Amino acid sequence: MKSKTYVAIGGIAFFIIMTIFIIVAGCTQSNSVVTPPNSIPNNTTQKIQIVVAENFWGSLVSQIGGSHVQVLSIVSDPNADPHEYESNTANARAFATADYIIVNGAGYDEWADKLISAGIKPNAKVLNVANLIGQQDGDNPHFWYSPDYVNQTTKQMESDLISIDPSNTKDYEQNYANLQVSLSQYQNRIGEIKQQFGGTKVAATESIFEYLANATGLDLVSPPAFTHAVAEGNDPPADSVVQFETQLQSDNVSVLVYNQQTVTPLTDNIKKLASEQGIPVIGITETIQPPDVSFQDWMNAELISLQNALNAKSLGS
Repeated sequence: MKSKTYVAIGGIAFFIIMTIFIIVAGCTQSNSVVTPPNSIPNNTTQKIQIVVAENFWGSLVSQIGGSHVQVLSIVSDPNADPHEYESNTANARAFATADYIIVNGAGYDEWADKLISAGIKPNAKVLNVANLIGQQDGDNPHFWYSPDYVNQTTKQMESDLISIDPSNTKDYEQNYANLQVSLSQYQNRIGEIKQQFGGTKVAATESIFEYLANATGLDLVSPPAFTHAVAEGNDPPADSVVQFETQLQSDNVSVLVYNQQTVTPLTDNIKKLASEQGIPVIGITETIQPPDVSFQDWMNAELISLQNALNAKSLGS
């Protein structure tokens, strides 16, 4: 009799346990969250892992992402030529685990294209700036010196971050709005230079200055064959060197813009000749200098130097 009682009690206990299990399992399933493609879980402690080929784009996406992102900019050395950068295993690991990857494109960072092809997360989002703005290999790749391209790119960054992490949409929208206000300072200065010095003849040792020359309305007279060859790490044609030297000696050039990160004996000679002719020389860089300032502060500082040099030449002539 006692054994039957134990069996009955045991059966009741088993029934109760199974009922509780079914209820808990059902609640758990009903509260589960399915993560959509190209997004991260709704977890306030998890940051979007962003890998950017160069620090100028890295600065901009960092400002839009704010506290919700962790940004690694690969190329940021002020003493190195970004055109000659070679990737390493640490870069490959960073690309392989990133949620969002940003590259310049148009052949500027081919090493990054190779890392993407080697393998990234299936749901990782990739922004190729050249593709976004309709440029390709062979075009001038220094897109960050064009205010229009910067505005297009930052808008896409905002859109991508919202796509990856929709739960923080309002923060991304506010950060983007704040960035546009901040960018307007250097972009307004571009307008000032255009109004005051539009049409003024200037020269540059490298094609990096072309977009900014167009935006400011300055007449960039240095031979394209020279500037493009230097940008690609090649020796300029001999006739372009002679043409460049003649331009500097003709007293028609108001300012020489010198790329401090693509230095060769030939560009140093051009810089020296300009100084001998009394032509102001201003240095600009490919990556943010110093690396810890914002993109817009870097751009504004370079424009102030350009504006001061133009003013000095105008007052001295």
